[in-house]
Amino acid sequence: MARLGALLLAAALGALLSFALLVAAVASDYWYVLEVAAAGNRTQRLSSHSGLWRVCEGQNSCIPLIDPFASENLDVPTSVRHLISLHRAIMVVLPLSLVLVVCGWICGLFSSLAQSVLLLLFTGCYFLLGGALTLVGISVYISYSHLAFAETARQFGPRHVQHVRVGFGWSLALAWGSCASEVLSGILLLTAARALRLSRRQGGPHSVAV
Repeated sequence: MARLGALLLAAALGALLSFALLVAAVASDYWYVLEVAAAGNRTQRLSSHSGLWRVCEGQNSCIPLIDPFASENLDVPTSVRHLISLHRAIMVVLPLSLVLVVCGWICGLFSSLAQSVLLLLFTGCYFLLGGALTLVGISVYISYSHLAFAETARQFGPRHVQHVRVGFGWSLALAWGSCASEVLSGILLLTAARALRLSRRQGGPHSVAV
């Protein structure tokens, strides 16, 4: 059935797109963007941007972020320890999402070749759960960023951050796109499973070239 083949092909392409977007997001350094107005000059701004692994001043000067797994025994305040825990969760969840996308794509390919309704349903639900995991990683990062800025303002005082502008960059947008693509792939696979079940009930063809 041509409709079934189109659904399976679209799901496979959506999974590949999800993987590519998340790889680009995790590897890039524009998750969080910070601009500071120079003293006495509102037109001149100093900017920095950061990713999951490092922070960059300007274009080329980048330094690694503190390793959250190596800082468990540091003598730090409770608020900072909470930030480290959030950072640790981000470093686990988002790379894990990449692995799940790859496994889901393999399962989807096997389900398509086997023409199994149950396998298609399982893989569709798998992608939906993977998209939810990516969403959790994004949400934790947003919460982490807000809390980190609030902690900075608390330590240095509101006057030192009143000329600071913060925002999220295109790396986060790529992660959102990956999440949406993964969820879409799951919905397409569930729709394909329903279409395959209906075709078998109606005595239609049991196989399709994908």
